[in-house]
Amino acid sequence: MKYDFDSMIDRHNTNSFKWDYVARYYDHADILPMWVADMDFKSPPAVIEALRRIVDFGIFGYSGTPPSFYEAISGWMKKRHGWEVNKEWITLSPGVVPALHVLVNAFSEPGDQVILQTPVYYPFFDAVKAGGREILDNPLRLDGEQYVMNLADLESKITSRTKMMILCNPHNPISRVWRREELRALGELCFRHNIVMVSDEIHSDIVYTGFSHVPFPLAGDGFAERTVVCTAASKTFNLPGLQTSSIIISNAEIKKRFAEEMRRGGVPSPGMFGVAATEAAYRYGEDWLMQLLSYLEGNVGFVRKYLKENIPGASLAQPQGTYLLWLDFSNCGVPGDRQDTFIRDIARVALEPGWLFGCKEKGRERMNIACPRALLEQGLEKIAGAVRQLRQD
Repeated sequence: MKYDFDSMIDRHNTNSFKWDYVARYYDHADILPMWVADMDFKSPPAVIEALRRIVDFGIFGYSGTPPSFYEAISGWMKKRHGWEVNKEWITLSPGVVPALHVLVNAFSEPGDQVILQTPVYYPFFDAVKAGGREILDNPLRLDGEQYVMNLADLESKITSRTKMMILCNPHNPISRVWRREELRALGELCFRHNIVMVSDEIHSDIVYTGFSHVPFPLAGDGFAERTVVCTAASKTFNLPGLQTSSIIISNAEIKKRFAEEMRRGGVPSPGMFGVAATEAAYRYGEDWLMQLLSYLEGNVGFVRKYLKENIPGASLAQPQGTYLLWLDFSNCGVPGDRQDTFIRDIARVALEPGWLFGCKEKGRERMNIACPRALLEQGLEKIAGAVRQLRQD
């Protein structure tokens, strides 16, 4: 391969949240971090070079956003997802999560309901609750090896106070890439009830062979007029620390309300480093991405094989995208009172437990596999050892 995804890069003492702060959250100094959703890979060379040019210039004054930045986003969306995005639709945000807080405030009132499909990325909960809104939980249903939407349940719960839905597309943590017909059925239901759709599509470029990401505005006629898409290059090219995301809204009135709420909340625009890195990634990073996807698919296969051979009873929801696996250890012989703690306390691996995502079943864990395969094997070996120990006790 042209790019090296196998080399182990020591991220300790770099102020890495994933590596240097893990002991604060997991209570063990010797724990292996496979939790926070960033990669243990260097970003594409073109991104590093774009940042180096700014550093070498040495002046870090106030900066704007050049037209070429918006052109890069539009070009990427058209080429990768078949979506014609007008540059006038794009508003910058320092992240998808801050944008979600703004959107909840802009399109609902205290006491209103916002639909979430659990298990789901847990900052969604804070975005809804921070402003006094209520979560309308529409749990996903496990069907064999994969989760599906339960629209009958959703329709039975919608009330006059239901104003918005935050969709995860592709879904974190269950690694689903929603099909067009699934999105269309969801949209038709929500729009019948005048519900604004906010689609978090930050993982849209990490999609595996045989699957295709569908931007929600393309899922059905008229969907774009009621949809806000939140996206970024951060997951795709490992740029989350640069805090740059794009909020895409084709409806002028919705975009205006969002911009007004951004100003009201004093939400800043991203800085020059994030803008430059995002543009370079979208313009020159596709070859790197294709090799990354191949490597990640290899990691998925490695995990599946390892579980089958070394941790009988453990399973994973069949991943269709993202670099996050949703693992189930509930049937591998671990006592029920240890299922939510043994990976942290005995295996000394930092996965994220299912309850964080609103999952009610025991034994579910989210694993980040965007790391060298040797590190992935190390983590799995520690988990397998912990399972063997508990079975013997």
